[in-house]
Amino acid sequence: MTPQEVVERALALPGADDRVVIVDEDTTANLRFAGNTLTTNGVARGSRLTVVSVNGSGTGVVSRAAVTPGQIADVVAAADRAARDAQPSEDARPLVAGEAAADWDRPAEETSIAVFRDLAPALGEAFAAAEAGGRRLYGFAEHLVNSVFVGTTTGLRRRHDQPTGRLELNAKSPDMSRSAWVGAATRDFTDVDVHALDATLAQRLEWAKRKVDLAPGRYETLLPPGAVADLMIYLYWSAGARDAFDGRTVFAKPGGGTRVGEELAKLPIDLYSDPGRAGVECGGFTVAHASSRESSVFDNGFTLGPTKWIADGKLANLIQTRHSAEITGLAETPAIDNLIMEGPAGGKSLEEMIAATERGLLLTCLWYIREVDPQTLLLTGLTRDGVYLVENGEVTGEVNNFRFNESPVDLLGRITEVGAASQTLPREWNDYFTRTIMPPLRVPDFNMSTVSQAN
Repeated sequence: MTPQEVVERALALPGADDRVVIVDEDTTANLRFAGNTLTTNGVARGSRLTVVSVNGSGTGVVSRAAVTPGQIADVVAAADRAARDAQPSEDARPLVAGEAAADWDRPAEETSIAVFRDLAPALGEAFAAAEAGGRRLYGFAEHLVNSVFVGTTTGLRRRHDQPTGRLELNAKSPDMSRSAWVGAATRDFTDVDVHALDATLAQRLEWAKRKVDLAPGRYETLLPPGAVADLMIYLYWSAGARDAFDGRTVFAKPGGGTRVGEELAKLPIDLYSDPGRAGVECGGFTVAHASSRESSVFDNGFTLGPTKWIADGKLANLIQTRHSAEITGLAETPAIDNLIMEGPAGGKSLEEMIAATERGLLLTCLWYIREVDPQTLLLTGLTRDGVYLVENGEVTGEVNNFRFNESPVDLLGRITEVGAASQTLPREWNDYFTRTIMPPLRVPDFNMSTVSQAN
């Protein structure tokens, strides 16, 4: 059966007042390599059926993988039973109304190993160059295509095909004493410049030949786009309106309510999401497989548009369901699967920012990020694969690793320079969130709290 036929069969079965049916079809292709040699490659396929049944104000949700046509009725019956047995759902609202999208009947898109037709030869050339240059490359490339189909008893039929690609490259010296990492996010790998990535790694390994020991402290620090993405993604994930309204997060207003409208950054920074932004395009409607404080199964199919979370340095919106928007009195602004940060026009490149630095650190990667205090969004984590000393506009060596303690919200108020934004890949969170456009940032007093012995 096609995904559309599965949706229609599940919706047609009796037993619930209303129903939402979601079908996910996934295909994945990957390449893995180590020590300048391709090690494995493969493809995988998966499917999942999610049924949301509504009985009065009770809701039942059942999700199962690899469902055969003969098992559809069983999944629906299980969801119906769960709805009948459920307590009233706090977020219950009329399902989003609609009709069939123009592309509803189009087959699900797929990926295959052919997506690497240009990448694989470029990797081979990079392996040869690395071998000649005395370094070893490790890493992987992965491409996933998710096709999601959403149908409801209100007539709504929407679908979206989402390609997600990422390349991670780690270079090491032969004695493993020096290491550097770069990554790239892409939709189809046609825009990935492997040679440029390898050149960046070679330069960083060269910088690391000189070792400099530094004590803990606050240092002027340059954060490349990937490191900025890791911090801003955590901020975004923590921006649920309901938690803020209930006083649980950094976005709660003392005395009640939220901090929407307050200044977070002195510079005119924008942090926003836009489903149509070129290079990081994502689904234009809500897909919720379960309800939580930031999502609602009743919002499936809700149309998404450009949404500013921070506008000109001020908190503009928080992640809302239709239910939480009624509680907070704010706009309905559900989560969107990309994130973009921009500063004033004319921002410098990272290289230009390095050249303008008298003395500071270049912090290329953040790792093992964990929350310490939700009330301030204080995070801790480690540096990894390259912290470099910048002196008089040049990188002069690699320094020891640190544990850092920083709040991305507090950090916004201390930024002194915002560079030119570009598409990037976060290091820590790229298993979950890859579609980001971020600028490099200059922070005058980034908190390196202790020295880390990690290598």
